[in-house]
Amino acid sequence: MDFVEVQQSFIDHIRDPQQPLPIGTDERRMKVYRELFFNNIKGFVSNGFPVLCSLYSEERWQALIQQFFVQHDCKTPIFIEIAQEFISFLQHEYQAKADDPSFMLELAHYEWLELLVATAFDNPSYQRVDNIESDKLVLSNSAKVAQYHYPVQKISSDYRPITPDEQPSLFCIYRDAEDEVCFLQLNPLAAQVLAYIELQEAISFDDICQWLRDTYSEMDAQMLVSGCRQMLQQMADKEIVLSSQR
Repeated sequence: MDFVEVQQSFIDHIRDPQQPLPIGTDERRMKVYRELFFNNIKGFVSNGFPVLCSLYSEERWQALIQQFFVQHDCKTPIFIEIAQEFISFLQHEYQAKADDPSFMLELAHYEWLELLVATAFDNPSYQRVDNIESDKLVLSNSAKVAQYHYPVQKISSDYRPITPDEQPSLFCIYRDAEDEVCFLQLNPLAAQVLAYIELQEAISFDDICQWLRDTYSEMDAQMLVSGCRQMLQQMADKEIVLSSQR
């Protein structure tokens, strides 16, 4: 066997102990490697999804992470990106079992966004808004808009909703000035405006208002502009909306 084949046999056995032992090794040594790698992955995932982890028995959580470890081809060793890989696994490869909560995917996505927001780097060219109507507006790197059908922010080992809410909830998950991750429930119009700002490199208040007038042509234009101004000021006060200095 050449080096690449030997290396691949190590990888295969570490990920799945049902695979043959690499030539020149023994079970005792390989068990050390397997436990080291698996425990690292398990620690990353458990720390990234603490609420989801708390909903499972130790044995069942171990089995879920083992399936992720064996089945999913992770492309990165970086903590935040392993969490994203776990989300991808749940969305595209994992077949939900009878004992999995119906809100599993939404809760996992919410916890991943919390992690993403907590670790996002601030853009040095983004500053606090000085004037809503004259600054070029952007969404903070540490703010994300999301929609969920379950009350994911309330879920715990003591509260497990069985059915989704009648209406989906819209949130902005953001990091405040004290570096605490917070969530803010949004009305549909506010969520759309923030999502629209996020898609732009930087945008003026006038351009946002024009987009609103075009999108909601049946609504009173003056009320739209007034409501948008008030909402954006509230978002600027929380540093969810910032000013681009570029």
